[in-house]
Amino acid sequence: MIDFIRESFSYWGLYKKMFKVKKIFEPLKIYFGNNKEQYFLFYEPKKISNDKIIIWVHGGGWNAGSPDYFDFVGQCVAKAGYRFVSLGYRLSPKNKYPSQIKDICNGYKRAITFLNEMGINTSKVIVSGPSAGAHLSSILCYCSEIQKQANIDVSNIIGFIGVGGPYSFSGKQSLAVKILLNQLFARDYDRLKGEPCFLMEKSHIPMLLIQSKHDGLIEYSCAEKFYKKAKNLGIKCELYSVADKKNTHSWYTAGMFLEDRREYQTLDKFFSWIENIQ
Repeated sequence: MIDFIRESFSYWGLYKKMFKVKKIFEPLKIYFGNNKEQYFLFYEPKKISNDKIIIWVHGGGWNAGSPDYFDFVGQCVAKAGYRFVSLGYRLSPKNKYPSQIKDICNGYKRAITFLNEMGINTSKVIVSGPSAGAHLSSILCYCSEIQKQANIDVSNIIGFIGVGGPYSFSGKQSLAVKILLNQLFARDYDRLKGEPCFLMEKSHIPMLLIQSKHDGLIEYSCAEKFYKKAKNLGIKCELYSVADKKNTHSWYTAGMFLEDRREYQTLDKFFSWIENIQ
């Protein structure tokens, strides 16, 4: 309860920092569907420090957020020298699952095609997402049935970073998560068809799971279950526990991109893992 209260009071501090972020990079907006939420933003750094491309899926409880709203993430990653794609998707409760994963798959395919048409090497892609974005991007990476249905080739994905993700729907859940899941899924839908822990299969893609024991919304056991299954499947996996004082859900899932890497250990872990992955 204390962590939930801390999480609730964190928003004003986050908003204050968000409004101070300078817009250095003007991203390209590319639509991949007829819905206004079906688009992605592409950020091109002024100086490229790495040939890896980061494709990021925003959070927001599946019912809020957009690539435009999370522009500060793109500004941070592009400033670090990485090409960055921020994927959007149709939101709940108006659009029920699997609308979201279909959009992520279609958006991913369109983004790769777009980058190739730009003459950009797409052989080293890192897929990442926080919260609801971790849920969706993990399914993209680790469910071969979804990949087959969407005709997606993931051989070029060399890493996955999930931050504060609801990977398992079993066990203890906060009231907020229960409400969000009820909005995401139709009443008669089999939720196992949308649960990353159930859908995960053996894969070549190594993963970094970033999770806080003081999240306030998502139970730490969600990441532990996902980590254990990955290990059992032979997937290279690391579970990193947030050590920063700003350790509630919104601070470390999205707010870390408002921080200085030299001072915020979780952001340093995010970039260090990307730098070292081959």
